[in-house]
Amino acid sequence: MAAVGAAEREVLMVRRLRTLTARAVHACRRRWAAGRRLPHEAGMATAEYAVVTLAAVGFAGLLLVILKGGSVRTLLLGIIERALSS
Repeated sequence: MAAVGAAEREVLMVRRLRTLTARAVHACRRRWAAGRRLPHEAGMATAEYAVVTLAAVGFAGLLLVILKGGSVRTLLLGIIERALSS
């Protein structure tokens, strides 16, 4: 008789888990739908990421050119030597 009770409890637990999972999925879908952009703005986030990435690459290239200069290298080496000697 105890085995039947355990099986019934397991069935009830599985049903409850399915209900909770379905509710959670539904809530996530509602939140996502509420935050969606308008159709004409659908690709804006991708375009914004592309622009920022290009700007970051350009800035990195500029820094590389500046840091390859002799005076900057001497200045940075001096700072590192003072930091390591103290």
